[in-house]
Amino acid sequence: MRKKTTVPLKESCVDAAREVIAESGLEALSLREVARKLGVSHQAPYRHYPSRDHLLAAVMSKCFIDFRAHLEARQASDNPDQDLGELGRAYLSYARSHSLEYRLMFGTPWPAPAEHPDLVRNAVYAFDVLRGVLRRLGEHMPAAQIDQRALFIWSCMHGLSGIRAGDVMQHLAIDSAVAETASEQVLAMIGLALRPPE
Repeated sequence: MRKKTTVPLKESCVDAAREVIAESGLEALSLREVARKLGVSHQAPYRHYPSRDHLLAAVMSKCFIDFRAHLEARQASDNPDQDLGELGRAYLSYARSHSLEYRLMFGTPWPAPAEHPDLVRNAVYAFDVLRGVLRRLGEHMPAAQIDQRALFIWSCMHGLSGIRAGDVMQHLAIDSAVAETASEQVLAMIGLALRPPE
């Protein structure tokens, strides 16, 4: 049981839920378990979260807020090509250093989106960071083309993050120099793919 703090119960529930998931997995998350961890009445979390899904949506929403902040804290560049590379590196570093939050955002079935607009809005805000850089690369590019490119880049980053998170790469007889430079190689190939045809 944690020590009582001055953090409002609503926020404390989100923090405690993340701890429950980290310690025992998503299946262990319940409002009752969160209340037990906080040392409050088992009914107390229901004042802010009508169901487990509402609490899970709040946790995921907070993850997207933190993810966007991490992306925005990158070493930004006035050169959009360089900035896109920095954004890719920031994405990969977040996936590596915040593996739980990354799995919650991109590997967990979402609660019904219509019931959790904050979650949807914060996910869109995070995706908009990538859209913003792509708009700088092609000022007159149609929105649909920007989204197609954003999904291509996101797929590459997500795939590489997944491979790095697992153990498979070390068993594929890949030269260590290739494995060590995989991130930069993928970023370079993304740059080539986005280059306009000559």
